[in-house]
Amino acid sequence: MFSALRKSLASRATFSDIQANILAGLTVGVIALPLSMALAIASGVPPQHGLYTAIVAGIVIAISGGSKVNISGPTAAFVVVLLPIVQQFGIGGLLVSGLMAGIVLIMMGVGKLGKLIEIVPYPVIIGFTAGIGVVIGTFQIKDFLGLDIQTQNGDYLDKLILIVNSLPTINWQESLMGGLTISILLLWPRVRSKIPGHLVALFLGSMIAWLLSQFSQDFSVATIGSRFHYEINGITGNGIPAILPAFEWPWNLSGANGKPIGLSFELIKLLLPSAITIAILGSLESLLCSVVADGMTGKKHNSNDELIGQGIGNIIAPLFGGIPATAAIARTAANIKAGGSTPLASVVHGLFVLGAILALTPLLAYIPMASMAALLIVVAWNMSEAKQFIRTIKIAPRDDVIVLILCFSLTVLFDMTIAVAVGMGLAAMLFIRRSIKVTNTTRIEKNHGVHGDLPNSIAIYDINGSLFFGSAQKALEAISRVTPDLRVVILDMTEVNMLDMSAIVAMESIAETLEKQQVFLIISNLQERMALKLHRVGISDKPAEIHFSRTLADAITVANKML
Repeated sequence: MFSALRKSLASRATFSDIQANILAGLTVGVIALPLSMALAIASGVPPQHGLYTAIVAGIVIAISGGSKVNISGPTAAFVVVLLPIVQQFGIGGLLVSGLMAGIVLIMMGVGKLGKLIEIVPYPVIIGFTAGIGVVIGTFQIKDFLGLDIQTQNGDYLDKLILIVNSLPTINWQESLMGGLTISILLLWPRVRSKIPGHLVALFLGSMIAWLLSQFSQDFSVATIGSRFHYEINGITGNGIPAILPAFEWPWNLSGANGKPIGLSFELIKLLLPSAITIAILGSLESLLCSVVADGMTGKKHNSNDELIGQGIGNIIAPLFGGIPATAAIARTAANIKAGGSTPLASVVHGLFVLGAILALTPLLAYIPMASMAALLIVVAWNMSEAKQFIRTIKIAPRDDVIVLILCFSLTVLFDMTIAVAVGMGLAAMLFIRRSIKVTNTTRIEKNHGVHGDLPNSIAIYDINGSLFFGSAQKALEAISRVTPDLRVVILDMTEVNMLDMSAIVAMESIAETLEKQQVFLIISNLQERMALKLHRVGISDKPAEIHFSRTLADAITVANKML
């Protein structure tokens, strides 16, 4: 914990380093400002909650996490999880679930699960991200085209049918602003400018919308100012309130019925599946971001410290109105390219967003909702990694393709809670199945040159791989088949690297079977730590039937003496 901060303080930062990190933080702050608002809106909450997340979580996670360059805040990966929570439990339920997810993340970090999360199979990750991209992109069609849809409830297919049925209500003014914004977003990279394209697109979109409204009274589009309202101490306003994030217990905020949601054991039970999903997604996203950052910087992050830092950030952020946060790959890459090398860059990024709330909220109110939708559609397309999705289907083994399509389908058609549970389960089953295939038992023929001419009464079995609940029965099954003239069985366990309780029980069963048939058992070259496991269950307490040898040659010598 706090490893990134300790390393930064211990290093001798020059003035140029500090200057570079400040400039990088300002650059990322410019990028994070509109994205944080857009992602909060897509999650079903007012835009200021995305800004509060970038401020609080961005600073806290940078100081307490295991990566020196990660930039944390709201991300697109969370949208499909957060939106259903908001619809069912309101903003209060969302912040409570985020706080619970923070506790789960800390438990994962303390439990040293960082390395385990890093090895989630590629098809599972691509299936999740592609599915999330499709869902986010689909839900932005309403604002992008200005469709006359009051509410979007139900499953994905219900919402998709509603969007299709509402296509005749397309608003040409909203569509014009959405099309203009997305065109700028797609064409701006060709300019090769250091100014972020989404900042230019939103600025021009807002400016053109305002100018058109001035020249024509009939021209009107929905904006952040017209869509969102706030009330503070009896004072009402439009858009984003120009105030600092304030401390408030999440359970004092409103639920779906508009009343304070409160805190109860029943609420915790209802929110726990969503909190676990948020924690798993957050850990995947943050550690994947850390790996990408390591490749760009040549340095190494601490995965468990990063999980703890993400947990601390997600516990503190909801206390100040922040939604769930994790490390963002695009913002982190922009930070590194701009010269960011310490947590100072992320702190400056958070302070920039804070300053923007105090100084720019009147201008932010002019941003058209169609432009925000266009921005999110581009984010969704980039996130979906369509090329990698299609490439994986073309070249991956059949099992991986099935996992990919299933994770994608569950994410789109159901929800991320089910998709994460099934996806992680499938990943584990796929790993077990492949481990079983590489674990095998081979009987060494009696005329094998290395061991001399063995008599028929001695059988040597070479066991390779891990003996665990999935492979033990298969690997040891052949040993139990005994011929009438067999008197000694030697198990060469030189290449056995793991032995779990299921394998130990299988070994006990084989030992008892051979004992009943008056066949001696010799276990050869088993690693000491695994031999101790067998000793603990009493397998070595029968020296008349079972023997242990350090080498295979010693085992053959003992076998010949027995005969």
